[in-house]
Amino acid sequence: MLHQEIAADIIFEGMSLGADFCDIFVDKVSLQHLSLNSSKIKDIKSGVDFGIGVRLIFGEQMVYGYTNSTKKEDLIQLTRLIAQKNGKKTSFDQAVQFKTKNFHQVAALADKEIPLSEKIQKLHTLDKKVRAHSELISQVNIGLMLKKQEVEIFDSHGLHVQDTRPYVRLATSAIAKDGNLQESGYWAPGARGGYDYIESLDFDWISNYCAKQALTTLRAVPCPAGKMPVVIDNGFGGVIFHEACGHSLETTAVQKKASVFWDRKGDMIANEAVSAVDDGTMDNYWGSISVDDEGMETQRTQLIKNGKLENFLCDRMGEIKTGHPRTGSARRESYKYAPASRMRNTFIEPGQYKKEELIQAMGDGIFAAAMGGGSVNPGTGEFNFAVQEGYLVKDGKIKEPVKGATLIGTGEEILKNISMVGDNFELAAGVCGSVSGGVPTTVGQAAIKVDEILVGGNA
Repeated sequence: MLHQEIAADIIFEGMSLGADFCDIFVDKVSLQHLSLNSSKIKDIKSGVDFGIGVRLIFGEQMVYGYTNSTKKEDLIQLTRLIAQKNGKKTSFDQAVQFKTKNFHQVAALADKEIPLSEKIQKLHTLDKKVRAHSELISQVNIGLMLKKQEVEIFDSHGLHVQDTRPYVRLATSAIAKDGNLQESGYWAPGARGGYDYIESLDFDWISNYCAKQALTTLRAVPCPAGKMPVVIDNGFGGVIFHEACGHSLETTAVQKKASVFWDRKGDMIANEAVSAVDDGTMDNYWGSISVDDEGMETQRTQLIKNGKLENFLCDRMGEIKTGHPRTGSARRESYKYAPASRMRNTFIEPGQYKKEELIQAMGDGIFAAAMGGGSVNPGTGEFNFAVQEGYLVKDGKIKEPVKGATLIGTGEEILKNISMVGDNFELAAGVCGSVSGGVPTTVGQAAIKVDEILVGGNA
């Protein structure tokens, strides 16, 4: 996308201005998005976004700028502009020789060209299936996203990498209403791939999941409050680890000492039942990447092993500031952001127990069948998460559904209180927001038993 001679001239300019390192990120995104609401197609968007970002590193300081121009003079001017407060002219006279890097390509589900009319019909089919579950389903919202990102990366070490990243996601929301009561159900699977993934989905299962969740919560009783044991189910239940613990293991936070774990490498920070991984190498998964946004090949990173903190997620600036090795975790939403250490597919590894054993061992408590949104303080790990679908548990047996439940605690606390991990491992797609924008990430786990956590409720 960018001629190598122009890239070499940009890097030469940056290094001549005193930079210790320079890289270029070329980014082209093709996007199509369809949305359905009230059984009608409400929006169809498509387009292409293109831009180039230039980063200069001076010691432990980084500057970044971007442009939509591919003209050499504009890119040189951008480089000079961002270097103004940091660089001093040097006698750098070494021409950059690029060597294209070959890497293992993380596999993506196949794609094929599908007429727009067929995609629209697919959304109408799903809408009808959701509504067929009950007259109380008052609204259905469906969004289909198809995206292809093409990137090219050059740096002053002579690296040249190209990568293509296809993404597909289907988000379905069902709203049930009875008088003044209203509740919702939601499911949004995604993958690294194209439209073939949509055709592989079971629309009967999706419609049943969303409608059942909305209708169950509609009839739920208020949740009791207090400290109690909780079993959090698989899949998107892993969002708690992602938010409350995962961000604290990124050097984006560690380098600022804005993490409770910044100096705990090698320590037991969790119950020995907990082993956690961030893995970018998994074929077809939503959060997988072949190379990161600094051109480093992705890898599987063991974060926690039997309770012991093994590694952090690290990008180039993280390595410079902390000394921890890079992990192929530098990510960004687009050329408009400098890269930062970010999660990919992050999960607690499965254990040996059946979910029923966890619930029986809990005695009295709450079973969180599905998690919703929440808020987290990355510096302290304090979190507050809503339970999207929850049930009261008495004497180790699931009883009536509850609503209004929230889980309140800290990442450090919850890691120590996870005493049992199930074997029903699943992953779920999400979008993570941080200093380098929103990136596709996968969360996951098998069901986990938390011995004690503060549950907020309004019973």
